[in-house]
Amino acid sequence: MKTLLLLVLGLTVLALTGHGVAVEFSTVESDGQRFTVCRVNVRKEKLELFHRDENGQPFKKFDRLAPWVESKGRKLVFAMNAGMFHSDSTAVGLFVSNGRQVSPLNTAEGKGNFFLKPNGVFAVTEAGACLVESSKYPEIKSRVLLATQSGPLLVQGGKLHPAFNAGAPSRLLRNGVGVPSPDIALFVISDTGVNFHTFATLFRDKLHCPDALFLDGNISSLYAPALKRSDSRPELGPFIAVTE
Repeated sequence: MKTLLLLVLGLTVLALTGHGVAVEFSTVESDGQRFTVCRVNVRKEKLELFHRDENGQPFKKFDRLAPWVESKGRKLVFAMNAGMFHSDSTAVGLFVSNGRQVSPLNTAEGKGNFFLKPNGVFAVTEAGACLVESSKYPEIKSRVLLATQSGPLLVQGGKLHPAFNAGAPSRLLRNGVGVPSPDIALFVISDTGVNFHTFATLFRDKLHCPDALFLDGNISSLYAPALKRSDSRPELGPFIAVTE
């Protein structure tokens, strides 16, 4: 909390529920680029993964997810795309929602960012939030409530992914998640195109996350009514969200 307050460039916006702060939104700068940070206290708020409705239809867009959530008597406070997916909208890797595994861990070799090893899993367990290298996921001892697998790991044990280059020309919108403590998950989206090195450095040096995971690029999207923001990009796969 105190770290983020020191880094806020503009007004911090709090999305409130009946029992306190659900999500804290702030803006930070790193390497001349601006990022939106969404801070979730996983001890106080229930993070959820959404993918398909009760008829098996993928949501794909915020304007389909939000009304569905409202139909269940809740309100979408925050949502972001939660990881990579196949053309049929199914998750490429591990997907655990409400304690139930929907898609298995994927440790195969392949091409693309997901397979740029080491990749990793973001999980919320009964012990709190954590980020682990994918092969270490089976070693988690506490019951897993939520998990999504993606890649590459931006930061692992305080070290940037070895493949990242500060001068890399690939600059895309990117989003990811970092875990500064078991209590807190920081979901971040770039306001403009950035390379992996800049994005990873933000998590390590500015947000002080020893571990951070890339969720996706180019299609990266944020839903945050407190910011009057509902990004409309190409159709998405799984969503990670907080409701009230």
